Amino acid sequence: MKMLNESLGGYFILVGFSDQPQLEKILFVLVLISYLLTLAGNTAIILVSCLDSMLHTPMYYFLTNLSFVDLCFTTSIAPQLLWNLHGPAKTITPVGCAIQLYVSLALGSTECVLLAVMAFDRYAAVCRPLHYATVMHPRLCQSLAGIAWLSGVGNTLIQGTITLRLPRCGNHKIYHFICEVPAMIKLACVDIHANEVQLFMASLVLLLLPVALILVSYGYIVQAVMRIRSAQAWRKALGTCGSHLLVVSLFYGTITAVYIQPNSSYAHSQGKFITLLYTVVTPTLNPLIYTLRNKDVKGALKRLMRRDKSTGE
Repeated sequence: MKMLNESLGGYFILVGFSDQPQLEKILFVLVLISYLLTLAGNTAIILVSCLDSMLHTPMYYFLTNLSFVDLCFTTSIAPQLLWNLHGPAKTITPVGCAIQLYVSLALGSTECVLLAVMAFDRYAAVCRPLHYATVMHPRLCQSLAGIAWLSGVGNTLIQGTITLRLPRCGNHKIYHFICEVPAMIKLACVDIHANEVQLFMASLVLLLLPVALILVSYGYIVQAVMRIRSAQAWRKALGTCGSHLLVVSLFYGTITAVYIQPNSSYAHSQGKFITLLYTVVTPTLNPLIYTLRNKDVKGALKRLMRRDKSTGE
């Protein structure tokens, strides 16, 4: 690879927040706390969903996939970010940069599609409750999850490889805290218009298309609930879909600003802070949103704690 060949003798410099040393100290503490909460929260959801038979449903199958994605996504970014925030060295090896780019892009793309799949699951649960088990049978769930993972892997193999093969002419300062496509293509010493168009098209497919599918799914859900005209039905629909809507809003609201308009003045000036939101903050909040707003998960946690307590006695 051109990137690796050009950088064997040195490192990439992740400029990040180095121009604000006081902010770095604050961010180190906040990122460390967020990362630990992400590890604990998402691991808890995975364990509860696997160990409690009451949660062996399509919704929690997809939620387990989402938690695993968030775990790996944050882990591909947070340790390196903490290392750079803690000390004067802001470097990353060429191989480390390539791995971070491939892994984070694959997982981020997978999450985009997975959230759309979860919206379809909510549509089936609310609009076709009597046929839900038939519609969302295990084979279909596995196929939909597989499509999400394959979409992420396919996108990163294409976008990541094209980005890493761009000639950089010795440029090694990345004005970001991670090796991410929008930041990496700016190192190129050739015309990158074609790459920006390719990035925009990929973003349309993996960001706006899933958003459109989510909106359509929730449009049908709203129509179904309005036909019932029942306060109980509204509460049930909100309980079923509220957590997913919050997660969708947090994730898509931030990542879209960076990938749809990477050259906008807002994305350029606030891009690092926006990226912090969808790479560190959102994976931390997801488990809290799903557990605090979800009686099933809270009930499963209580059952597991009672089971452990009775076993210990």
